[in-house]
Amino acid sequence: IQVIPVDQIKPFHGHPFKLYQGERLDDMVESIREHGILTPVIVRKIGFGYEMLAGHNRQNAARIAGLKEIPAIVKEDLKDEEAWVYVLETNVIQRSFSDLTVTERIAVLAARYDKVCGTKKREEIIEELHRLTGAGGHDVHQQAKSRELIGQEYGMTGRNIARYVRCNHLIPAFKEMLDDGSLTLVSGVELSFLSEEEQELVSKVLKENGIRVKGNMAKRLKAAAGDIAEETVRSILALDKNVAEVR
Repeated sequence: IQVIPVDQIKPFHGHPFKLYQGERLDDMVESIREHGILTPVIVRKIGFGYEMLAGHNRQNAARIAGLKEIPAIVKEDLKDEEAWVYVLETNVIQRSFSDLTVTERIAVLAARYDKVCGTKKREEIIEELHRLTGAGGHDVHQQAKSRELIGQEYGMTGRNIARYVRCNHLIPAFKEMLDDGSLTLVSGVELSFLSEEEQELVSKVLKENGIRVKGNMAKRLKAAAGDIAEETVRSILALDKNVAEVR
């Protein structure tokens, strides 16, 4: 364990989790002011500084509490795949998968599908995290990168796993809509088949007209993927509006 200046630690690149806010953050700040940081953060050495793996919220709360340095376990020569395991599993251990937002679940499942390292190394990292946090009850066993086995771990069907992973292709604006409930996961899947440029165009037209994406609209947009212009989007929106008025 080393003591490192707070400002020398950068957030993990592509960190998919939202920092604590409100009462949860206030409680952590107060606890750190009173007791300090009881569990060291985990960082990896990069160049002349460090990259945070586990402890983004503790770092943020420590900075607010006025701490200039924090205790940290420093990892060296860590592969990106191994670093992702620290980032993902720490959040799942601390908050449980069911407490994550939709976009955070997407990030976890997509990374488990594409980025995590071999099962043996992953098990070793998870066991280390549990020793550090004192958490228990996590079933550590070999996991293949299949929808079925990942689904068993998180209590989800293979089809639902596939939906979450597919929604990782959505632009940030649509992911935010998943979190606030203005876009359903099923409609998100349909929109994910549009290119990034097409999604940006659809998002622009939706905002201008104050319209939410519904099932039929999302299906028509998916069918037009690869050949979507602004006029295409507006005609699909108008069609759905006319159908709604007839009903």
